[in-house]
Amino acid sequence: MPDSPFRFSMIEPDAKAPTLKRLRQLSRLLDNVITIPGTKIGVGLDPIVGLIPIGGDFLGVMFSSYIILEAARLGVSRATLSKMVLNVIVDGLVGAVPILGDFFDFAWTANTYNIKLLEDYLKFPSQQKSADRWFIFGVLVGLLLIAIVLVALPVILVRMLWNALTGG
Repeated sequence: MPDSPFRFSMIEPDAKAPTLKRLRQLSRLLDNVITIPGTKIGVGLDPIVGLIPIGGDFLGVMFSSYIILEAARLGVSRATLSKMVLNVIVDGLVGAVPILGDFFDFAWTANTYNIKLLEDYLKFPSQQKSADRWFIFGVLVGLLLIAIVLVALPVILVRMLWNALTGG
């Protein structure tokens, strides 16, 4: 296959275990690194970063996108990548809703779900075809656009509210 302008390197088979271990650690950091004393409930950086006005949800989507990018490099199928992207979209869009979204971020652990999808795929990789480079490129562009919307939407809403309150 000739080299395309969007060269996408695949992870060597020997490097899959260390990559999966690193992604598990990142998922734990994002979704449940701190256990609330006296409970089994974990809180990660994703819901905490999501509390940052305007840019927090953008950062959360970017961190989650890294897991999807690495899953693609591991050769995950289109179907699995699509499910992973859907998890991140739900996390990002619902998480952007003020107050309600912050509570949702604590309960919806998209990164943990995505690691589970990745592990399930890696158990039986030959049953599904790997995603092609253009599909992966499209997924990453789509996630970037969603992240941009997560920044732009609150800014637009705050501006509209400000204009309504000040009569401007």
